[in-house]
Amino acid sequence: MSRTALRICPLCEATCGLTLTIEGTTVTGARGDRDDVFSQGFICPKGASFGAVDGDPDRLRTPLVRRDGELREATWEEAFDAVAAGVRPVVERYGADAVGVVLGNPNVHTMAGALYPPVLLGALGTRSLFTASTVDQMPKHVSSGLLYGDANAIPVPDLDRTDHLLLIGANPLESNGSLCTAPDFPGRLKALKARGGTLTVIDPRRTRTARLADRHIAIRPGTDALLLAATAHVLFEEDLVDVGDLAPHLEGLDELREALREFTPEAVAPACDVDADVPRVLARELAAAPTAAVYGRIGSCTVPHGTLASWLVDVLAVLTGNLDRPGGSLFPQAATDKTPRPAGPGKGFALGRWHSRVSGHPEAKGELPISALAEEIDTATDEGEPIRAVIAIAANPVLSTPDGDRLDKALGSLDFMVSVDPYLNETSRHADVVLPPPPPAQSPHHDFAFNTLAVRNQVRYTRPAIPLEPGRMAETEILARLTLAVSGRGLPWSSEAESLGKYGADPSAVDALVIDQTLGKAVKDPHSPVHGRDPRELAGLLTGAGGPERRLDLMLRLGPYGDGFGAREDGLTLDRLLERPHGIDLGPLRPRLPQPLRTRSGKVELLPAPIAADLPRLKRAMAELPAGLLLVGRRHLRSNNSWMHNIPALTGGTNRCTLHIHPEDAERLGVRDGAPVRVKGAGGAVTVPAEVTDGVRRGVVSLPHGWGHDRPGTRLRHASAEPGVNVNQLLDGSLLDPLSGNAVLNGVPVELAPMA
Repeated sequence: MSRTALRICPLCEATCGLTLTIEGTTVTGARGDRDDVFSQGFICPKGASFGAVDGDPDRLRTPLVRRDGELREATWEEAFDAVAAGVRPVVERYGADAVGVVLGNPNVHTMAGALYPPVLLGALGTRSLFTASTVDQMPKHVSSGLLYGDANAIPVPDLDRTDHLLLIGANPLESNGSLCTAPDFPGRLKALKARGGTLTVIDPRRTRTARLADRHIAIRPGTDALLLAATAHVLFEEDLVDVGDLAPHLEGLDELREALREFTPEAVAPACDVDADVPRVLARELAAAPTAAVYGRIGSCTVPHGTLASWLVDVLAVLTGNLDRPGGSLFPQAATDKTPRPAGPGKGFALGRWHSRVSGHPEAKGELPISALAEEIDTATDEGEPIRAVIAIAANPVLSTPDGDRLDKALGSLDFMVSVDPYLNETSRHADVVLPPPPPAQSPHHDFAFNTLAVRNQVRYTRPAIPLEPGRMAETEILARLTLAVSGRGLPWSSEAESLGKYGADPSAVDALVIDQTLGKAVKDPHSPVHGRDPRELAGLLTGAGGPERRLDLMLRLGPYGDGFGAREDGLTLDRLLERPHGIDLGPLRPRLPQPLRTRSGKVELLPAPIAADLPRLKRAMAELPAGLLLVGRRHLRSNNSWMHNIPALTGGTNRCTLHIHPEDAERLGVRDGAPVRVKGAGGAVTVPAEVTDGVRRGVVSLPHGWGHDRPGTRLRHASAEPGVNVNQLLDGSLLDPLSGNAVLNGVPVELAPMA
């Protein structure tokens, strides 16, 4: 007999509610949950394929431990004891920084990935942290940190109320949105047009989103910051600046005007390969619209001036009075955010508190550029020890970062490696221990990160739809035990230091530590609703089935909508959330300034010193006109980076690894549609079928991201049958946005030749 269960989809940033059909312990179907307070029944092909993702036969079911050079099935006890025996000697001999931690994109799609890596990092004490952020959105974190004093204070477009939306480097009809959590993004764009609004898309490709737009500007890749700077220049030049109610919260407006003086439309037009009137039209339309929002994403982040482009997106919102304004760009307020504090100056945001050992890259938001991971492993210097052990959690950097061949070899040279991954993939095949989490249907779900980026305030939580299979271990327990296994002597949660790494150590100690520390700080905070209370009494009031749910209850109670442990009668608790299985709507986004600001001035600092210091580099780019072809990536609705190509329902058709090339370029180079071509970049070369299309502008070629499943030693049968090529192998990892350390993946010069 079949039954149904609710589940929040973890397969992209849209976080749609699903209704699963379950036969026994198997998910046999998935449809949109019409009663979900946020997604209201919307579903995309990934969500519809939830059962296939959940039931993929290539998912690992038991831990693997390397013995005599081969990965073999092992018990959980053997696996965690092997972790302790492999990691601790590295720390004791070479220091904590000799252990690198690599966090992949799927971490932000699970409760475990949000709750436990910070504790793991604290236990290790390592500064060698690398994440997918530096091949994705780190420029936005850095620009937000510099503007607002908080790297996670990212304003999102108010899609449902705006009159004018300018998208740059974004293709939400394929991605479902990113750094802007919005179920049914396509429907929201169509609703914008239906109510008489305007959609403008800036992209070198005529994407599905661009085809929906009122105006598509096919800019030369990598020149996003120049076009935005010229648009801001026009706002000043034509006296169109109107900051409105933002005026008391701004610092540096006059200095900003002067800093942008040289970025005239005529000066940037050749580099952008657009008419000089384009930035003028953009500026005038933004200024004239009743409300307007500007949204830049991965295409404007993964370029040489990604931080400047991200900064200018928000500058345009400020100059037109559309920051922190309904219909403009607003700061979401998630239910698990920290207790709101009174507005006032904060500690600000600092870059470069430490640097990478080999190339001296500055840290950003506590991370080093993941493009530098290989050199941090394989290069000796006098500046400290190389990385000798790696803990990779839901990460496949061999495919997702530049020069995978070098990283592949570097990982093979490590003293020890742990991988938390459901698959034996191109990266985890190097691990000495592989710890497989269960399928998503067997896991709880709450979106800690994505609710801080949502276009409407809401809160939802779903418990596991299917009980854990015998022999499986919850991902939360895996990461808690991993933390215990790598911990050294003297950690605060146990005086029994010698037993911490043993399998028998209680993983609930990790959750208890976090709860105790959080409540200990809260009761001392005069702005907290629990100031002055007994933390032990408060801990006793928490509900939930286990440590992770108790931590969620704690965050909800102390959060902006919480009950404050009884201080507010109608506030949020876990119990109240469980009573509302389709979620609780918390209302539209609201103006919040100056409360989110944590700059030293307590204001939006429009021209931070690191930004001002990087503007001369942008000025020099006005004279840089590439002569050859430029490479850009692309996404497909039925994929998400490298982790869905093993699902037959999500590959094939138009989701193929081909090189898009414009007909005129194809004719000039002798390239035939469907024929193999060789593409060469600074990091190597790949051979791939050509797909001739006018969907890409002249002088630009496009390869999708996440392919290249052709390495031996993996267990990805479907993916390896149609492996595609790794676009990141065309890159050598040397091109980075200097402020954020983000890899330059778009606008990269390549050479192309047809195969004989």
